[in-house]
Amino acid sequence: MRILLTNDDGYHAPGMAVLEAIARELSDDIWVVAPAEEQSGAGHSLTLSQPIRLQKHGERRFAVRGTPTDSVMMALGLLMKDSPPDLVLSGVNRGANLAEDVTYSGTVSAAMEATLYGVPAIALSQCLGSMRAVEAFETAAKWGATVVRALAAKTWPKGVLMNVNFPAVAPDAVKGVRVTEQGFRDYGATAIEERVDPRGFTYYWFGLGREATEAGHLTDLQATHEGLIAVTPLHLDLTHYETLESLKDAVKHLS
Repeated sequence: MRILLTNDDGYHAPGMAVLEAIARELSDDIWVVAPAEEQSGAGHSLTLSQPIRLQKHGERRFAVRGTPTDSVMMALGLLMKDSPPDLVLSGVNRGANLAEDVTYSGTVSAAMEATLYGVPAIALSQCLGSMRAVEAFETAAKWGATVVRALAAKTWPKGVLMNVNFPAVAPDAVKGVRVTEQGFRDYGATAIEERVDPRGFTYYWFGLGREATEAGHLTDLQATHEGLIAVTPLHLDLTHYETLESLKDAVKHLS
Protein backbone atom coordinates (compact mmCIF):
# COMPACT_ATOMS: atom_id res chain seq x y z
CA MET A 1 0.00 0.00 0.00
CA ARG A 2 1.39 3.40 -1.02
CA ILE A 3 0.72 6.11 1.57
CA LEU A 4 1.11 9.88 1.24
CA LEU A 5 1.75 11.83 4.46
CA THR A 6 1.05 15.52 4.91
CA ASN A 7 0.01 17.96 7.66
CA ASP A 8 -0.51 21.62 8.51
CA ASP A 9 2.05 21.93 11.33
CA GLY A 10 4.93 21.79 8.87
CA TYR A 11 7.40 19.29 7.46
CA HIS A 12 9.57 19.32 10.60
CA ALA A 13 6.72 19.15 13.14
CA PRO A 14 6.90 16.45 15.84
CA GLY A 15 3.48 15.19 14.76
CA MET A 16 4.86 14.31 11.32
CA ALA A 17 7.40 11.97 12.91
CA VAL A 18 4.55 10.33 14.82
CA LEU A 19 2.50 10.03 11.62
CA GLU A 20 5.39 8.44 9.76
CA ALA A 21 5.85 5.89 12.56
CA ILE A 22 2.13 5.07 12.31
CA ALA A 23 2.32 4.71 8.52
CA ARG A 24 5.38 2.45 8.66
CA GLU A 25 3.40 -0.04 10.72
CA LEU A 26 1.21 -0.39 7.63
CA SER A 27 3.59 0.00 4.68
CA ASP A 28 7.16 0.61 3.54
CA ASP A 29 6.00 2.68 0.56
CA ILE A 30 5.76 6.10 2.20
CA TRP A 31 5.83 9.55 0.61
CA VAL A 32 6.02 12.80 2.61
CA VAL A 33 4.83 16.05 1.01
CA ALA A 34 4.05 18.70 3.62
CA PRO A 35 4.17 22.47 4.05
CA ALA A 36 7.66 23.83 4.70
CA GLU A 37 6.32 25.95 7.56
CA GLU A 38 3.38 25.83 9.95
CA GLN A 39 0.03 26.48 8.27
CA SER A 40 -2.38 26.02 11.18
CA GLY A 41 -5.74 27.63 10.48
CA ALA A 42 -5.07 27.77 6.75
CA GLY A 43 -8.22 25.78 6.04
CA HIS A 44 -8.74 24.72 2.43
CA SER A 45 -6.82 27.70 1.06
CA LEU A 46 -4.97 27.54 -2.23
CA THR A 47 -1.99 29.71 -3.16
CA LEU A 48 -2.74 31.64 -6.36
CA SER A 49 -0.93 34.97 -5.96
CA GLN A 50 2.65 33.67 -5.73
CA PRO A 51 4.67 30.74 -7.06
CA ILE A 52 4.85 27.39 -5.28
CA ARG A 53 8.38 26.29 -4.42
CA LEU A 54 9.38 22.70 -3.73
CA GLN A 55 12.25 21.55 -1.52
CA LYS A 56 13.49 17.97 -1.77
CA HIS A 57 14.67 16.50 1.53
CA GLY A 58 15.38 12.98 0.31
CA GLU A 59 13.87 10.17 -1.68
CA ARG A 60 10.06 10.61 -1.68
CA ARG A 61 10.36 13.48 0.85
CA PHE A 62 9.37 17.04 -0.06
CA ALA A 63 8.49 20.32 1.64
CA VAL A 64 6.20 22.78 -0.14
CA ARG A 65 6.29 26.54 0.30
CA GLY A 66 2.54 26.78 0.55
CA THR A 67 -0.57 25.52 2.28
CA PRO A 68 -1.67 21.96 3.10
CA THR A 69 -3.93 22.06 0.04
CA ASP A 70 -0.98 23.15 -2.10
CA SER A 71 1.03 20.24 -0.72
CA VAL A 72 -1.57 17.64 -1.60
CA MET A 73 -2.07 19.14 -5.04
CA MET A 74 1.69 19.07 -5.70
CA ALA A 75 1.87 15.47 -4.53
CA LEU A 76 -1.11 14.11 -6.45
CA GLY A 77 -0.92 16.39 -9.47
CA LEU A 78 2.85 16.32 -10.02
CA LEU A 79 5.14 14.26 -7.80
CA MET A 80 2.95 11.15 -7.62
CA LYS A 81 0.99 11.70 -10.80
CA ASP A 82 2.17 8.42 -12.30
CA SER A 83 2.19 6.50 -9.01
CA PRO A 84 -0.78 7.75 -6.94
CA PRO A 85 -1.17 6.73 -3.31
CA ASP A 86 -3.75 4.27 -2.02
CA LEU A 87 -4.23 6.34 1.14
CA VAL A 88 -3.50 9.86 2.38
CA LEU A 89 -2.84 10.52 6.07
CA SER A 90 -2.81 14.09 7.36
CA GLY A 91 -1.42 15.00 10.80
CA VAL A 92 -0.82 14.16 13.49
CA ASN A 93 -2.03 17.64 14.36
CA ARG A 94 -0.82 19.30 17.54
CA GLY A 95 -4.21 19.98 19.09
CA ALA A 96 -7.76 18.83 18.47
CA ASN A 97 -9.76 19.28 15.28
CA LEU A 98 -13.24 18.81 16.69
CA ALA A 99 -16.67 20.24 15.88
CA GLU A 100 -16.44 23.41 13.75
CA ASP A 101 -12.63 23.35 13.99
CA VAL A 102 -12.78 21.29 10.80
CA THR A 103 -13.75 24.41 8.81
CA TYR A 104 -10.49 26.14 9.80
CA SER A 105 -8.22 23.12 9.94
CA GLY A 106 -5.43 22.70 7.42
CA THR A 107 -5.08 19.12 8.64
CA VAL A 108 -8.65 18.26 7.70
CA SER A 109 -8.49 20.33 4.52
CA ALA A 110 -5.49 18.35 3.27
CA ALA A 111 -7.61 15.23 3.64
CA MET A 112 -10.45 17.02 1.85
CA GLU A 113 -8.20 17.79 -1.11
CA ALA A 114 -7.13 14.15 -1.36
CA THR A 115 -10.80 13.15 -1.27
CA LEU A 116 -11.49 15.50 -4.18
CA TYR A 117 -8.82 13.58 -6.10
CA GLY A 118 -10.64 10.35 -5.29
CA VAL A 119 -8.03 9.07 -2.82
CA PRO A 120 -9.20 7.79 0.61
CA ALA A 121 -7.95 10.17 3.30
CA ILE A 122 -7.80 10.30 7.08
CA ALA A 123 -7.06 13.38 9.20
CA LEU A 124 -5.51 12.63 12.60
CA SER A 125 -5.30 15.08 15.50
CA GLN A 126 -4.10 14.81 19.09
CA CYS A 127 -6.11 16.63 21.75
CA LEU A 128 -3.78 18.24 24.28
CA GLY A 129 -5.85 19.46 27.21
CA SER A 130 -3.38 20.13 30.00
CA MET A 131 -0.87 17.62 28.62
CA ARG A 132 2.44 18.60 27.06
CA ALA A 133 2.55 17.87 23.34
CA VAL A 134 5.39 15.37 23.58
CA GLU A 135 3.47 13.48 26.25
CA ALA A 136 0.13 13.62 24.46
CA PHE A 137 1.54 12.31 21.16
CA GLU A 138 2.26 8.99 22.88
CA THR A 139 -1.47 8.27 22.66
CA ALA A 140 -1.62 8.86 18.91
CA ALA A 141 1.56 6.84 18.47
CA LYS A 142 0.16 3.83 20.29
CA TRP A 143 -3.35 3.84 18.82
CA GLY A 144 -2.81 5.39 15.39
CA ALA A 145 -1.94 2.33 13.32
CA THR A 146 -4.75 0.29 14.88
CA VAL A 147 -7.35 2.92 14.01
CA VAL A 148 -5.99 3.66 10.52
CA ARG A 149 -5.79 -0.05 9.68
CA ALA A 150 -9.43 -0.57 10.65
CA LEU A 151 -10.64 2.44 8.66
CA ALA A 152 -8.52 1.68 5.59
CA ALA A 153 -10.02 -1.81 5.44
CA LYS A 154 -13.43 -0.29 4.70
CA THR A 155 -14.73 1.13 1.43
CA TRP A 156 -16.12 4.64 1.88
CA PRO A 157 -18.68 6.44 -0.27
CA LYS A 158 -17.44 9.01 -2.74
CA GLY A 159 -16.73 12.38 -1.18
CA VAL A 160 -16.25 11.04 2.36
CA LEU A 161 -13.15 11.45 4.53
CA MET A 162 -12.37 10.39 8.09
CA ASN A 163 -11.55 12.78 10.94
CA VAL A 164 -9.84 11.08 13.90
CA ASN A 165 -9.17 12.78 17.24
CA PHE A 166 -7.15 11.13 20.00
CA PRO A 167 -8.16 12.16 23.55
CA ALA A 168 -5.84 14.01 25.93
CA VAL A 169 -5.22 11.00 28.13
CA ALA A 170 -2.33 8.58 28.54
CA PRO A 171 -2.27 5.71 26.02
CA ASP A 172 -3.36 3.11 28.57
CA ALA A 173 -6.21 5.35 29.74
CA VAL A 174 -7.95 5.38 26.35
CA LYS A 175 -11.38 3.79 26.82
CA GLY A 176 -11.88 2.74 23.22
CA VAL A 177 -13.00 4.12 19.88
CA ARG A 178 -16.37 5.74 19.13
CA VAL A 179 -17.82 6.65 15.73
CA THR A 180 -19.31 10.09 16.28
CA GLU A 181 -21.21 12.98 14.81
CA GLN A 182 -19.50 16.34 14.33
CA GLY A 183 -20.28 18.44 17.38
CA PHE A 184 -20.81 22.16 17.72
CA ARG A 185 -18.81 24.41 20.01
CA ASP A 186 -19.82 28.05 20.21
CA TYR A 187 -16.92 30.28 21.22
CA GLY A 188 -19.02 33.42 21.07
CA ALA A 189 -17.26 36.56 19.87
CA THR A 190 -13.64 36.10 18.81
CA ALA A 191 -11.23 37.56 21.36
CA ILE A 192 -8.96 40.13 19.71
CA GLU A 193 -6.02 41.22 21.83
CA GLU A 194 -4.30 44.49 21.00
CA ARG A 195 -0.57 44.86 21.67
CA VAL A 196 2.22 47.29 20.81
CA ASP A 197 5.53 46.16 19.33
CA PRO A 198 8.95 47.60 20.40
CA ARG A 199 8.76 50.19 17.62
CA GLY A 200 5.44 51.52 18.88
CA PHE A 201 3.24 49.98 16.19
CA THR A 202 -0.05 48.33 17.11
CA TYR A 203 -0.66 44.69 16.25
CA TYR A 204 -3.31 42.11 17.11
CA TRP A 205 -3.66 38.46 18.13
CA PHE A 206 -6.78 36.42 17.56
CA GLY A 207 -7.87 34.33 20.51
CA LEU A 208 -11.01 32.44 21.50
CA GLY A 209 -14.03 33.63 23.41
CA ARG A 210 -15.75 31.70 26.16
CA GLU A 211 -16.56 28.18 25.00
CA ALA A 212 -20.07 26.73 25.23
CA THR A 213 -20.24 23.09 24.18
CA GLU A 214 -23.36 21.60 22.66
CA ALA A 215 -24.56 18.62 24.67
CA GLY A 216 -24.78 15.20 23.07
CA HIS A 217 -23.23 11.83 23.71
CA LEU A 218 -22.65 11.01 20.04
CA THR A 219 -20.45 14.00 19.22
CA ASP A 220 -16.70 14.10 18.73
CA LEU A 221 -16.49 16.58 21.61
CA GLN A 222 -18.18 14.27 24.06
CA ALA A 223 -16.20 11.21 22.98
CA THR A 224 -12.80 12.80 23.51
CA HIS A 225 -14.02 14.31 26.79
CA GLU A 226 -14.81 10.77 27.95
CA GLY A 227 -11.35 9.50 26.97
CA LEU A 228 -12.45 7.86 23.72
CA ILE A 229 -10.89 8.16 20.27
CA ALA A 230 -13.41 9.97 18.06
CA VAL A 231 -13.82 8.84 14.45
CA THR A 232 -16.06 11.18 12.47
CA PRO A 233 -16.93 10.60 8.80
CA LEU A 234 -17.16 13.96 7.02
CA HIS A 235 -18.84 14.63 3.68
CA LEU A 236 -17.68 17.19 1.13
CA ASP A 237 -21.25 17.87 -0.02
CA LEU A 238 -22.28 20.89 2.09
CA THR A 239 -25.80 21.06 0.67
CA HIS A 240 -28.52 21.21 3.34
CA TYR A 241 -31.16 19.10 1.66
CA GLU A 242 -34.09 19.93 3.96
CA THR A 243 -33.67 23.65 3.26
CA LEU A 244 -33.22 22.89 -0.44
CA GLU A 245 -36.69 21.36 -0.57
CA SER A 246 -38.32 24.24 1.28
CA LEU A 247 -36.63 26.79 -0.99
CA LYS A 248 -38.02 25.11 -4.06
CA ASP A 249 -41.50 26.11 -2.90
CA ALA A 250 -40.34 29.60 -1.99
CA VAL A 251 -38.98 30.41 -5.44
CA LYS A 252 -41.15 28.37 -7.79
CA HIS A 253 -43.34 31.38 -8.55
CA LEU A 254 -40.23 33.27 -9.76
CA SER A 255 -39.67 30.91 -12.69
